Amino acid sequence: MKKILGIAMVLGLMCSVTLITGCSKGKEPQAKGEPAIREVAAIPKEKDITEEPTKKEASGKEEVITPTAPKPDPTVVMPAIGNFLVAPFSEAKAKEEQKKVAKSLQKEVEEKEDLGNGIQLEMVLIPAGKFLMGSKKNPVDPFSNIEVEQPPENETPQHEVTLTKSYYMGKFEVTQEQWFEIMGGNPSDNKGRKLPVESVSWNDCQEFIKRLNTKTNGGYRLPTEAEWEYACRAGTSTAYSFGDKITLKDANYAPKLNNSVAVGSYKPNAFGLYDMHGNVREWCADWLGNYRSGAVTDPKGPAEGEVRVLRGGSFNEYEYESVTRSSARDGRSPNSEDYARGFRLAKTK
Repeated sequence: MKKILGIAMVLGLMCSVTLITGCSKGKEPQAKGEPAIREVAAIPKEKDITEEPTKKEASGKEEVITPTAPKPDPTVVMPAIGNFLVAPFSEAKAKEEQKKVAKSLQKEVEEKEDLGNGIQLEMVLIPAGKFLMGSKKNPVDPFSNIEVEQPPENETPQHEVTLTKSYYMGKFEVTQEQWFEIMGGNPSDNKGRKLPVESVSWNDCQEFIKRLNTKTNGGYRLPTEAEWEYACRAGTSTAYSFGDKITLKDANYAPKLNNSVAVGSYKPNAFGLYDMHGNVREWCADWLGNYRSGAVTDPKGPAEGEVRVLRGGSFNEYEYESVTRSSARDGRSPNSEDYARGFRLAKTK
């Protein structure tokens, strides 16, 4: 009996060793006739975007591939609003931003173009910005018999405009001596070297600009209507760039003189522009059209029309000084001319 027990213990120990050995080798028993079980490849771990991807070279070495950042969509990239002037703003803020933008562009706040014979064209830098364009309708009390005066329909609705690019604006209206230097003639009714050129049509202005750009490094043009109003307001939200009232000390707008006066005869606005109110009406690039409601960016007016925009009013407004307000709009055929119409230049190049 003892012998039988001893043999059983030896056999048990041998089976245990066999099982342990099999487990250590990671093998499972396989039935005869079954297909061989393939080893399952290790499941790849989730890609870590912080790891540098690699590829095999012919030599067998790993070459590190530098990830390429996706290119931004140019249609959605816009300058940061924080870099813009947002109206209303003070004269001090306007001057500060002009200097800052000029420095970034490696230009001057005021630049001069030599036209020859000692005649210069002076331009002032206008920083990009945001403002409310047009006029807001005045509230009406439905229970009052008092009639409330409303702005002209073509000045409404008041809407937010963002100008994304800084530009230069003529410090003064184009003068007769500047016109003569480029065109070789003087169509003005009231003549004088430093008086604004007048009796010029919108088309005449385009010919002047074409010749001026040929003579210089180019970039000159008429301002858009939005650029004109933004430059005229210079951070203000009042009817005029100097307040809600206008007097004969502020601008040449009434028939007291009944003629244009030398450019720069009145105080400039916060941007340093002269005669934005009165003297002569100024042609703009746009066709005259109704405003759209809602915010707009860099508007250029309708694609077509019958009349081109005129802004600023003139000396010939009689009792209608409201025509010289910052938001006041007018328009005439691009072929028409008048002794109370002139222009000033803009430049982006």
